[in-house]
Amino acid sequence: TVSTEERKGEISLRSDRPGIVVSSTSWTEDEDFSILLSALQTYESRCVNDNLPDLVCIITGKGDLKEYYLKKIDESNFKHIKVVTPWLTAEDYPSVVAAADLGVSLHTSSSGLDLPMKVVDMFGCCLPVAAMGFPAIGELVKDGVNGRVFTTSEDLSDILVDWFTGFPNQPSSNHQKYRENLVEFREDGWDKNWTRNALPVFRTVQRQESSPLPVFLFFLFLMLALCSYVPTVQ
Repeated sequence: TVSTEERKGEISLRSDRPGIVVSSTSWTEDEDFSILLSALQTYESRCVNDNLPDLVCIITGKGDLKEYYLKKIDESNFKHIKVVTPWLTAEDYPSVVAAADLGVSLHTSSSGLDLPMKVVDMFGCCLPVAAMGFPAIGELVKDGVNGRVFTTSEDLSDILVDWFTGFPNQPSSNHQKYRENLVEFREDGWDKNWTRNALPVFRTVQRQESSPLPVFLFFLFLMLALCSYVPTVQ
């Protein structure tokens, strides 16, 4: 394959393999795919001079703007980047995510509160993520700890260049650092998060004298927030 080779009956990673970037998008105006496309175009322009590896960009999902952006991708005439847009089954999706070198999330929140489930999926596979910044994203993606946060296509292109400089033979130490931090993230499960974050809030509310309506609204908000942590396959 583009990433593996067989030698004396054994399968190993190629020393000249491309970097694999994976993203899941709804192909709607809620997720501005032009940011990723522009970042890839910048990466392409720097590929030769900066001695960067080729990229395979796997983008899953369905949506109204998919055909529009596929045309834009074709018009880009990439020579060092291959963009593929498969529809993956529930069984194949985690395998593809686990095989990638970097995840990208373009999710933004109109409320500023809901968190992208695609990032939870990627973290579940110990895949570092470059995520679009919005108020709540820091609860999940810790910039410089388990991933990177960007707000513009320029930011994202810089992240891609930095991440894949020296790849695959001498990648940044952040590759290993972020994955190790994600192992700790996975071990810090629901029970620990509940005890550390939710339980103290419940106890505080219980001690306070308040009308039934604020308490009802608090519990409603908390349930919606917890539901956002339930992994889904896209």
